[in-house]
Amino acid sequence: MPVGLLTLELHIADARSLKDKRQILRSLKDRLRRKFNIAIAELDFHDVWQSSTVGIVTLSNAEQHVEESLQHVLAEAHRILGPVLIDHSVDFL
Repeated sequence: MPVGLLTLELHIADARSLKDKRQILRSLKDRLRRKFNIAIAELDFHDVWQSSTVGIVTLSNAEQHVEESLQHVLAEAHRILGPVLIDHSVDFL
């Protein structure tokens, strides 16, 4: 059973505090969870208020389905975040 991991690197230039950063991340996580069947969490830079690494995981019985799902999630994340999303990677476990 393939498991796909989408990692998003974010730079939140408008965040002036950890509270600002957490509001943006909470909104992103809620919107993506509502629209897709995924697990999502902040993976790194917990105490840095302008940077974050977010991990998104999904699984299916076909690798192609996992890849398509993660591409849809990436497109939606890019639509939500715009220039805040600076890099991404997709890995299969």
